[in-house]
Amino acid sequence: MKKLSVAIITLNEERNIGRCLESLDGLADEIVVLDSLSTDRTESICRDFEVRFERQAFAGYIRQKQDAIDLCSHEMVLSLDADEALSDELRNAILTEKQKDFPSPYYSMNRLTNYCGKWIYHCGWYPDTKLRLFDRRRARMGGQNPHDKIIPSDSTLSIQHLKGDLLHYSYYSVEEHRRQADRFATIAAKALVARGKNPSYTIALIKSIAKFIRNYIIKFGFLDGRFGWVICRISAWETFQKYRRVRLFQSKKML
Repeated sequence: MKKLSVAIITLNEERNIGRCLESLDGLADEIVVLDSLSTDRTESICRDFEVRFERQAFAGYIRQKQDAIDLCSHEMVLSLDADEALSDELRNAILTEKQKDFPSPYYSMNRLTNYCGKWIYHCGWYPDTKLRLFDRRRARMGGQNPHDKIIPSDSTLSIQHLKGDLLHYSYYSVEEHRRQADRFATIAAKALVARGKNPSYTIALIKSIAKFIRNYIIKFGFLDGRFGWVICRISAWETFQKYRRVRLFQSKKML
């Protein structure tokens, strides 16, 4: 039977990491946690689960996650965030594939997000399919910060979809969402500047309005009630700020 490594990155995740690690009980042969110099109880909680705990300064989401993957000993790797956990159904689905020696090099799964205590099934947030289980010899971490994704090296091979949900415990308060959106807007803007992008304010406005319409109306965000409205509004605001800050960063470069 092929062994399974799990790669997780952390930064002050004491409220989440225990739940994540508990969901891996009896499934993972190795758990690697790459920590970005946490100052809370993250390390001590991880030590209770006997994981391999390494520390390094945060190098960006893509690089940090790839470094965690590179620390793994086994070919098959499950990449998780500390605020995620496997549902029982997903855990059993992965265990079934493990017992069959992982016949596919790539596995995807749906991610279900918990927002302020409510599971969100619309707003463009579900099923939010992710490729997270893979043969690390045949994939690399890619994407554009702060949004990373696994890039298969062989696009001719099919991706097998697993039953069950990856449970994402995202935000415990609306204010926490606003702060993260503000932070992500800055990170994404810097990534666009590095790529030479310089969108107009008109483009920023159009894209933010389109984002709200897509998530709240086309993706039925209104069915998630008050939190659906809040999520779609903050997502649209983040989009506007991302493109607006590209203009600001570009103007500072020209001074």
